[in-house]
Amino acid sequence: MTRVSVIGCGNMGGAFLKGLSQSGSHHLTAIDLDPEARESVAAHASETTADVEAAAASDVVVLAVKPDIVATVLDELTLSEEQTLITLAAGVSRDFVAKRTDASVVRVMPNLAAETGNMAAAVTKTGVTDEIRALLDELGEFAEIDEELMDIATAVNGSGPAFVFYLIDAMKQAGINGGLDPDAAERLAAQTFKGAAETVLRDDRSVDELIDAVCSPNGTTIEGMNVLWDSDADKAVMAAVGAAERRSQEIAAAFNEE
Repeated sequence: MTRVSVIGCGNMGGAFLKGLSQSGSHHLTAIDLDPEARESVAAHASETTADVEAAAASDVVVLAVKPDIVATVLDELTLSEEQTLITLAAGVSRDFVAKRTDASVVRVMPNLAAETGNMAAAVTKTGVTDEIRALLDELGEFAEIDEELMDIATAVNGSGPAFVFYLIDAMKQAGINGGLDPDAAERLAAQTFKGAAETVLRDDRSVDELIDAVCSPNGTTIEGMNVLWDSDADKAVMAAVGAAERRSQEIAAAFNEE
C-alpha cells in the first residue's frame, strides 16, 4: 500500500485525496492547518493532521498549497531521496522546489476532475517516474510535457473546465428555450460533452473526421455546424485560452521576482 500525504486540502488537494481514495490502495494522510479543510476530506483520508512533518512517513507527498507559501512549507518539510514530491503550485517552477528538498520532484498541473477520476493533467517530463504515472492514471488522463509549456497547459487543462462549463450552460439554455425543463436540459448537455470527450480520447479518427461522421448531408447537425463555422466561436475560445496563458505567465513572473 502506497503511503501518500497531501499538504493543503483545499479544492485541488481535496480533489486529489478524493480521487485517490476510490482505489482503496493507498494510506492517505491529509495535512492542513485549517480544521475545516481537514474535516472536508476526513471521510476520504486514512488520517488527518495539522502537522506537516507527518509527510515524512510517506512514499509520495503532494504539495497543494498556494504559491506564496510554498517556500515556507518546504522549509518545514524534511524529505529523503527515496521520496517523491509532486508540486501542484501554479507558477512555481520544478527547479525552485527541487532546490529546497532532497526528494525527487515532479511538477503537475491537474484540474478538479481528479475527484471523479476524470482529471486532465500536464506533467513535467523531468522527474516523472512509473510510480507517479501509475498514481496519475488513477485520477484520469495526463500528458508529459516540457516545463516551458506549463503556462499553455495551465490554460488548456487547468482553466479549461470553466470554459467547458460555460459552453455546457449555453447548450443547456438553448434546450430550456426550446421547452426542456432545466434539469433535463443540463443532464443532456453535460452528458453530451462527456460522451463527445470520451469519443475523442478513444476513437482513432481526428476531431474533423468525427464532426463529419455526425453531420449527415442535409441533416440537422450540418445546419448547426454551418452557424458555428460562420461565426467566431473558435476564435473566442482560443482567445480565452490565450488570456489564461498570459495570466499564468504573469503569475510565474511575479513569483520569480519575489
